[in-house]
Amino acid sequence: MSIKVLIIDDSALVRRLLTRVLERDPQIEVVGTAPDPYVAREKIKQLNPDVLTLDVEMPKMNGITFLKNLMRLRPMPVVMVSSLTEEGAEVTLQALELGAVDFVTKPRGEPAAALERLSDELVHKVKVAADTPLARGRRSSSPRVDDQPETRERHSADVILPPARTRPPKGRPPLVAMGASTGGTEALKEVLMALPAHLPPVVITQHIPAGFSTAFARRMNRLSPLTVHEAREDQPIEPGHVYIAPGSHHLLVTWDGRGYRCRLSDGPRVNRHKPSVDVLFRSVAQCSGSSAIGVLLTGMGDDGARCLLEMRHAGARTIAQDEATSVVWGMPGAAVKLDAAEKVLPLSAVAGEVMKLLSGRTGRPVQSLNPTRQQTKRSIP
Repeated sequence: MSIKVLIIDDSALVRRLLTRVLERDPQIEVVGTAPDPYVAREKIKQLNPDVLTLDVEMPKMNGITFLKNLMRLRPMPVVMVSSLTEEGAEVTLQALELGAVDFVTKPRGEPAAALERLSDELVHKVKVAADTPLARGRRSSSPRVDDQPETRERHSADVILPPARTRPPKGRPPLVAMGASTGGTEALKEVLMALPAHLPPVVITQHIPAGFSTAFARRMNRLSPLTVHEAREDQPIEPGHVYIAPGSHHLLVTWDGRGYRCRLSDGPRVNRHKPSVDVLFRSVAQCSGSSAIGVLLTGMGDDGARCLLEMRHAGARTIAQDEATSVVWGMPGAAVKLDAAEKVLPLSAVAGEVMKLLSGRTGRPVQSLNPTRQQTKRSIP
């Protein structure tokens, strides 16, 4: 059974190009297009699509207002189509909070060539959207979804950081490493908002395009009791702070003899991603070892699974999000299959488990390190 898609975009040219790109795949049928949300509302009733692609910026009613109404009245999978601007990033993150499954960014340049460059990504994300729990409740069968578009090179973490031959010494400060992809911006938000301000440092790789990671870090800093940064080269890693990989580079953790530091790599994609969760997890396994906690959240594919296992072999405690609460159970599911996850938990229990494990590392309850969640945080530029 094909995936029925409705395209909503105010540009007639973009509607034609998106139709052409999607219909190249035999599993996808574009059943209609709409120039604005008012037309889209009637076509949804008539055509009953499985997935919508929705432009962020439209006349008459913007994409966010339409999405808010849609998720209240007729929830269904939506892939946002966003511009690569600071404002576009903020609006797109708001769309993910409202329930959009994922997004693609319109590359700059001549529209036809730009959309051709994102064709594999768009097709893949529409298929992922059609296989989410929200979609499965509407469809009698789900499509087969490859781990990632096959047009991208697939390297292992070895191209960035070779495997270690020895374990790091015991007794280094505790460190929490998290990885996520599809659905991860909201999953990470839930975890970070539930953690206290005075916590050992947290390092994160979320699959997100360059330009969007800055907005994501700023948003998490506003919402979380912790101080959240987009990681910078050679930045000291301090307690009470969170470091998110920039969308253009892999994030690694190193030890300089006195403490942990961020290192950024502009090397090849790993598992077809940059930043890659496997790269972060391997670096943490090598410099933190048994002092670390690894958390793998919702996401398509298997990035992070193999090196979460490396973390476990190095003595780290490891957690994977369960299938019921994952938007896509690819990455955590792959970790479970490899026996990389010591515990498999619903998202609502992840923060509590992290605090429990850290209490064992520090010898005192993490909650008592700072009893008030409200504190003055250093503003992030």
